Amino acid sequence: MKILLDECVTKRLKDHLKEYEVLTVMELDLSGIKNGKLMTFCVENNFDILLTIDKNLMFQQNLDQYPVTVVVFNCRTSKIEELVTFLPSFKSQINNFQKQKAYFIDK
Repeated sequence: MKILLDECVTKRLKDHLKEYEVLTVMELDLSGIKNGKLMTFCVENNFDILLTIDKNLMFQQNLDQYPVTVVVFNCRTSKIEELVTFLPSFKSQINNFQKQKAYFIDK
C-alpha cells in the first residue's frame, strides 16, 4: 500500500505507518502544488491513498477522474497527538477502501 501524506499532515505521522510505503508532499518537493496536480501526481506515481486533513479536497476535485483513494482524518488540528488517534480506525478500514472515492475517518 503506497500512501502520500498531504502537506497539511505532519510528516511525523509517517513513523506510525511503518507497515506501509509512505511518502510526504514535503519530501517529494511538491509543497504548494494545487490539488488537481497533486491528484494527477498520485495517479502517475502509483499511490493508492492520498491522506489529508483537508475536508474540502474531496469537494474540490472530481474523484471519478483519479484512480486513487482520498482519506480525510476528521480532526481539528494537525498535531501528531490528535492524528494518531485516528490510526486504529484508518488501519481497520484500509483494505476496504475503493479507488475514486473519499473517506472521512473518525476516531
